[in-house]
Amino acid sequence: MTTITFPLSPAAQQKATQEPRWVRWALISIALLFLTLFLFIPLISVFYEAFKKGVEVYVAAITDPDALSAIKLTLTVAAIAVPLNMIFGVAAAWAIAKFEFRGKNLLITLIDLPFSVSPVVSGLIYVLVFGLQGWLGPWLSEHDFKVIFAVPGIVLATVFVTVPFIARELIPLMQAQGTEEEEAAVVLGASGWQTFFKITLPNIKWGLLYGAILCNARAMGEFGAVSVVSGHIRGSTNTMPLHVEILYNEYNFAAAFAVASLLALLALVTLALKTLIEFRNRQHQQRGHE
Repeated sequence: MTTITFPLSPAAQQKATQEPRWVRWALISIALLFLTLFLFIPLISVFYEAFKKGVEVYVAAITDPDALSAIKLTLTVAAIAVPLNMIFGVAAAWAIAKFEFRGKNLLITLIDLPFSVSPVVSGLIYVLVFGLQGWLGPWLSEHDFKVIFAVPGIVLATVFVTVPFIARELIPLMQAQGTEEEEAAVVLGASGWQTFFKITLPNIKWGLLYGAILCNARAMGEFGAVSVVSGHIRGSTNTMPLHVEILYNEYNFAAAFAVASLLALLALVTLALKTLIEFRNRQHQQRGHE
């Protein structure tokens, strides 16, 4: 049976793809109301409470030795976790997008595992493996190497919960790009590394930066997994989210909100960088189509 289709006029196409004005305004109003109640007001409240008792109290809170230690540890952990995830994300995305092999779907599922597993559970897994009573605990104790309640454990927990961000950003991008350019480079005599640095990396650079920014934001704000493996040792294993929790539990609200404002500022910077990268990526795609 032959199906007969009738082309629609431009006016009919526009009418078919547009909602009535009242529907559009209703949806926009609902979205703005939701954002105001659950994003803008809480965000403003954090900064208001942080500066409520004056700038001197705020500066004293963020320059406290324990706060500075928490900030330093948070930056250190992120500086280690993000490059590790960049390496893994690029390698995993390259393998999944460019090659066919057994276990490909299993690898994709494992990459998504941190999205479905509670961060607290992931922290407990590391305690089970590396804790004093864990599988490797006695051996680590004999060699005077500490993982749990130390920086290595915090790094491992952070890497686990941030694994999907870069890989999941690059996989669809590299699949959409295909393998034609890499195959052409190999035919012309380019080595594997030359192909990667001259062809693959320039094509994925904006997606890689986008994933790295999201990964960094999650690494600095991670609480659950880090809370389990850190031990909450002041001035030693407390990251910024853990330090905020301790200050809040001690009813030191001004200091808690002061440190929390730094995390909120990080979120705003992340949003600005995300918007900038999306804008540059759109420009890059438009130039590619011209």
